Amino acid sequence: MIQPALARDILARATATGGDFAELFVEDRRSQSLSLKSNHMDTVSTGRRHGAGIRVFSGTQAIYVHTNDTSREALLDCASKAAAAITGGAGCEILPFNEADVSRPEEIILLPTDVRAARKAEKLRAANAAARAFSGEIVQVSAGFADSVQDVLICNTEGLFVTDRRVRSRFMVSTVASDGKENQSGSAGPGASMGFELFDQRVDPEECGRFAARQAVTMLHAESCPSGVYPVVIDSGFGGVIFHEACGHSLEATSVAYGISEFSNRLGEMIASPCVTAIDDGTIQHAWGSTHIDDEGMPTTCLTLIENGKLVNYMIDKLGGRRMNMASTGSGRRESYAWAPTSRMRNTYIAAGQDDEAEMIATMGDGLYAKDMGGGSVNPATGEFNFAVKEGYWVKDGKISHPVRGASLIGRGSDVLLKIDRVGRTMVQAQGMCGSLSGSIPVNVGQPMIRVSSLTVGGR
Repeated sequence: MIQPALARDILARATATGGDFAELFVEDRRSQSLSLKSNHMDTVSTGRRHGAGIRVFSGTQAIYVHTNDTSREALLDCASKAAAAITGGAGCEILPFNEADVSRPEEIILLPTDVRAARKAEKLRAANAAARAFSGEIVQVSAGFADSVQDVLICNTEGLFVTDRRVRSRFMVSTVASDGKENQSGSAGPGASMGFELFDQRVDPEECGRFAARQAVTMLHAESCPSGVYPVVIDSGFGGVIFHEACGHSLEATSVAYGISEFSNRLGEMIASPCVTAIDDGTIQHAWGSTHIDDEGMPTTCLTLIENGKLVNYMIDKLGGRRMNMASTGSGRRESYAWAPTSRMRNTYIAAGQDDEAEMIATMGDGLYAKDMGGGSVNPATGEFNFAVKEGYWVKDGKISHPVRGASLIGRGSDVLLKIDRVGRTMVQAQGMCGSLSGSIPVNVGQPMIRVSSLTVGGR
């Protein structure tokens, strides 16, 4: 992508005015997306993103400049512009490059770029047919498939020169059920760091269609959810979005380094129930949020954040590490070359516990079983959140009684962590996209079934 000799010239130009560190990130990404609506293929879009970004540090000051022109002249000009914003720094030596390629081509069986769009379209049609066949109340089905092959080069003044290839594929189905008076929706969106073999190994399009249809039909016939403070059981998989949003972001250096997180300066403290262990792991093979290296070229890690209730680690990028006087945890991520990296989650989950899932519900009395979570909002500084329950059931005297709709969970992340009194045995992860200061990136969220002893439930 860029030869080492040119990379050295770029880094030298970027630090010419006193920068004490410089980094070059080069990206070439090919992607394709297909969508089906109203029983017909709606769009097929193919794209390519190509460019480079140059970042310069002077202490804890950082400058980032990017360009979609990767010619020698353009990259050197980009480096000059970055250097112009740095004056009077200590400067740095450019160490000899230790060249490495960490891509693992054996992990990918069938590159999505080698698969014709017609084969991908077949999967969308299969999901559409299965969803519509599930019930006559299904009035709308949308299906989509998106894939990308991203090649990156990352080098810096500390001698790093590394290349990697990231391959991702994701399948999505959404449905609408109607009785002529009201509408309710359902959805499924599995994905992985895999090629088109995703469909042979992990994803059944017809099952995705039936899942989304079942959810929509179930919620169409659900009663309104009562409001109040109740015990809440949150199921595995996408239930982990609450930890991700209400707690995970507050453990990133992006907020911790500035002292604006509720968990700043609290390493070693008990911040959760002793039955809670939370992990951010970028090393899980084929996981949606995994990479071999982060977007600063650091090896990804399996990082325990909370161990038996105790806060033991933060997620730290290179600049955040300078501000905190701590080492990077391989957590620097970015949407593309147009974004400077910062500390971000990868595959973040509450680890499996020892509790029986059936017992959680049988001993909770009256409350809410949140089988599937939807979107919501959170204040990272305080951890206060409000999340919609996409599929919920009312529990009466320890037995699941009937489906309920319109439910929401309202609380504060630090309070919820302390009120978790049961953690199930089977951990499941689900896929999503996370937006923050360095753009939108793929992440996994996950957990076993958990029980919160009391939580505010919004409803009727």
